[in-house]
Amino acid sequence: MAVPFSLFSVIILTLLAPAFTFSAPVQDPEQVVQQVNQSIRNATLARRNLGFLSCGTGNPIDDCWRCDPHWEKNRQRLADCAIGFGKHAIGGRDGKIYVVTDPSDLDPVNPKPGTLRHAVIQDEPLWIIFGRDMVIKLKEELLMNSFKTIDGRGANVHIAGGSCITVQYVTNVIIHGINMHDCKRGGNAYVRDSPSHYGWRTISDGDGVSIFGGSHIWVDHCSLSNCNDGLIDAIHGSTAITISNNYMTHHNKVMLLGHSDSYEQDKNMQVTIAFNHFGEGLVQRMPRCRHGYFHVVNNDYMHWEMYAIGGSADPTINSQGNRFLAPNNAYTKEVTKHEDAPQSQWKHWNWRSEGDLMLNGAFFTASGTGASSSYAKASSLGAKPSSLVSSLTSGAGALFCKKGSRC
Repeated sequence: MAVPFSLFSVIILTLLAPAFTFSAPVQDPEQVVQQVNQSIRNATLARRNLGFLSCGTGNPIDDCWRCDPHWEKNRQRLADCAIGFGKHAIGGRDGKIYVVTDPSDLDPVNPKPGTLRHAVIQDEPLWIIFGRDMVIKLKEELLMNSFKTIDGRGANVHIAGGSCITVQYVTNVIIHGINMHDCKRGGNAYVRDSPSHYGWRTISDGDGVSIFGGSHIWVDHCSLSNCNDGLIDAIHGSTAITISNNYMTHHNKVMLLGHSDSYEQDKNMQVTIAFNHFGEGLVQRMPRCRHGYFHVVNNDYMHWEMYAIGGSADPTINSQGNRFLAPNNAYTKEVTKHEDAPQSQWKHWNWRSEGDLMLNGAFFTASGTGASSSYAKASSLGAKPSSLVSSLTSGAGALFCKKGSRC
């Protein structure tokens, strides 16, 4: 059994780890925005060509794989279906299938073969699936290793009632088709993160998915609610992330993207947020952004209590083709919240709204060059019309996929 590292070793590893996992930022993020818009247009044209009764929805991610009745025989095809900044996340595409058969999590240091924890810590690429429906109550954070896919299709899988998923200083992770809810704080315990190493974990935040210094990450078709802190948070230099087709409800601080106003390494953060359903019981942070570049496209915002999209520390926020339904409260109809700065500063932050549908008095306060009609490269390349967001997001969340039929 491995011996725990000394405190000095842990500190050295923490300092060095970002060098191994950080992804260089895309030099022209507008090019990625254009690629996303082109994917959406291509999916729309394909649907028109196939006719009204076709499987295609116009959602380019779903149309890439959901029409195949034999999806379970080629699960790794999913890895080629992402769009946006996380489109190169291959997960365990090039590895073997690992079938989780045991929902237990009795020993986070010595996980039992057949459990989810045993699968995600392995060094080799793995495509992880589930042999049956199960509820997994994790004793401590699930620390993922690089090149892993957690694929819940074909089973009803819940990670709930304990700690949830942490993606820390690793790369190429796909999380698909999982229900994550009622996630709790963990920590003050030893937890294994690879076959050769385990270490001491301090108290965790209790996020559904915590991305810490990770790159090439794709979270798709998950259902998330009611966690201790965030549903999906990405901090400490994380980048190359796509968050898509998720169904989020009943939570306060939904999504934090960026560690702090003073943590300037998050200037490299680039995140695509597409085709998600932000639903009942949500309060704020859908997302709350710092420093980086955030493309928010074709999402359905059906509920917020404070605001939908916020940020500080000069993030670039590009909102395209979303549907915003404001609450009835006359004081909370603004979609946006420029935080922790006077107007003399935030008026220069680059926030823009293009083709968004504003309902029930919703309004978006643009700033910077985003407030100008002459803005830039992506403005002439529209996302799918916001009037069609309902159909684009109709399958959001964990899907019911039956082998031998379309998902």
